[in-house]
Amino acid sequence: QVQLVESGGGLVQAGGSLRLSCAASGRTIGSYAMGWFRQAPGKEREFVARISSSGAVTYYADSVKGRFTISRVNAKNTVYLQMNSLKPEDAAVYYCAADRFSSSRLQVADYQYWGQGTQVTVSS
Repeated sequence: QVQLVESGGGLVQAGGSLRLSCAASGRTIGSYAMGWFRQAPGKEREFVARISSSGAVTYYADSVKGRFTISRVNAKNTVYLQMNSLKPEDAAVYYCAADRFSSSRLQVADYQYWGQGTQVTVSS
């Protein structure tokens, strides 16, 4: 089992930045691809970013490309999401997720382990 705990959410003004962290425990995540998803009120959970187990390959939703950066430090069992130039439409609960399979898997159902989420609020 992999336990994931997100942190770093909060209230930020539009144009500002936040860095989310996802700390894993239970198992080392060095062999897992990791993803970030988000869910706004009344909307479905959507893909934000994914990083391969080695960190060499990343994928981003078009809506965040060029503004968000996913990274990982396997020695710390931690994954990050750096969010810059935040917009009000980025406001959501952000979830970290782990996938034991490789390749470009970007759907919610592809991930086996999930954190509880961290709230990001962006004021205009």
